[in-house]
Amino acid sequence: MGQRSGRVCPSGQSIQNSKKSMKILTILGARPQFIKAACLSRTFKNHPIIKEIILHTGQHYDQKMSEIFFRELQLPKPTYHLKCTQKNRFKMIGTMLKDIEEIMYRQKPDASLVYGDTNSTLAGALASFKLGIPIIHIEAGLRSFNSQMPEETNRIFTDKLSTLLFCPTKQAITNLENETSLQENNMQKRHIFLCGDIMQDNALHYAPYAKKPAISIKSKFILATLHRAQNTDNPKRLGSILEALKTIASHTQVIFPVHPRTLQALNASHLNSAPLTFTPPVSYLETLWLLKHSQAVFTDSGGLQKESYFFKKPCFILREESEWEELIQTRCAILVGAEKEKIIQSFGNMPYLFTKHFPSDLYGNGNAGKIIVEKILETL
Repeated sequence: MGQRSGRVCPSGQSIQNSKKSMKILTILGARPQFIKAACLSRTFKNHPIIKEIILHTGQHYDQKMSEIFFRELQLPKPTYHLKCTQKNRFKMIGTMLKDIEEIMYRQKPDASLVYGDTNSTLAGALASFKLGIPIIHIEAGLRSFNSQMPEETNRIFTDKLSTLLFCPTKQAITNLENETSLQENNMQKRHIFLCGDIMQDNALHYAPYAKKPAISIKSKFILATLHRAQNTDNPKRLGSILEALKTIASHTQVIFPVHPRTLQALNASHLNSAPLTFTPPVSYLETLWLLKHSQAVFTDSGGLQKESYFFKKPCFILREESEWEELIQTRCAILVGAEKEKIIQSFGNMPYLFTKHFPSDLYGNGNAGKIIVEKILETL
């Protein structure tokens, strides 16, 4: 936290930071990142030496996908809001990269902090690397081993650029160790830490404040979500999943908060949603309530897979792979893909497919935020 060496910006000028405090630029853009950031922002407040500046890229700009989380989780208001709304992935990353770089040069942060695997994550990492700013990556080392997923390439490149890599599981560390090129870097030393999962911190912290959504809910229901491009952008997969859920909904209520991307795909395909209980995106506290009271969860979301585990709910993963391999290995979740009959049959066989005793230690013990902040202060 003392005098730092100069960092060179594109114009050849040197970025200097001689302050004894530590300035961290947190880069957010999507719903899961707002939730994760709430954990570290709470922890940062206990360390006066750390000054956090939040940059919101605007990747998720809908009020129900963005603003509500800042209010509900009491997340500090972003200092910068880029409102980057391009639909094309590469144009989005390029625009973000340019704007983030300008803000970094203005703010001269000691480090940048990115979460997960979104376009905002990669844009933040690229801008930081270009300016020689240390990169802190939360949820490092996760791999689905499906290179066709944009999220997979985002997380791999971010890991390769990062300085501090915080891994939620031992498997994530193993994945990094197996990628030998990750260890080769002439520009900066990399530090890999096992910290547990900050989403578990949040589940424990916010569970008492869970609130029931303002929709009609029966005594028995399942929760379903769908948003990944591999499902929403493929009419055949989307239609097959929807037909399976509609069959299940004929005897068990299916509550389906609809992501904007999914709604657009459904409208374009003219698919009938009855008898599913469609609802606009719900808040984090409402999601926690639905998780606590549901029978099971159907999802293609990485975050919801873990949250299902936190509340000991069987999770049917609407993909052919998962970055959370330990959930599959311990039978806390199963892969059902997009095949209609497999989804229906798996739900019918739920008592036989899932473990009856969820292990308690897959993602640490709820102190990931504390570990992360301690290691940041020790290392940078």
